[in-house]
Amino acid sequence: MPMYEVGQIIHHKRYEYRGVVVGVDAHCQAPDEWYQSNRTQPDRERPWYHVLVHGGAETYVAEENLEPDASGDAVRHPYVPRFFAVHLNGRYLKYSPN
Repeated sequence: MPMYEVGQIIHHKRYEYRGVVVGVDAHCQAPDEWYQSNRTQPDRERPWYHVLVHGGAETYVAEENLEPDASGDAVRHPYVPRFFAVHLNGRYLKYSPN
């Protein structure tokens, strides 16, 4: 069961970036070639996340490398509006709550 949800803002423990989750896979869906070229090989059988990184990058990251972001700040990325309608109380929503 994934720890994080679409719209949740996360922090990468090792690389110190913040981002917003836009997709969740129950286990790593990347090809073996990509996985083997990774600097580390986190558990493929645990959840992996598609993340828009603050500042403009996109990444695919293992759950074990993430923790919740406590800042409550919005993530600045040009694709955020494609996925979400509003940033409210430290997370993103696909719809407006009104």
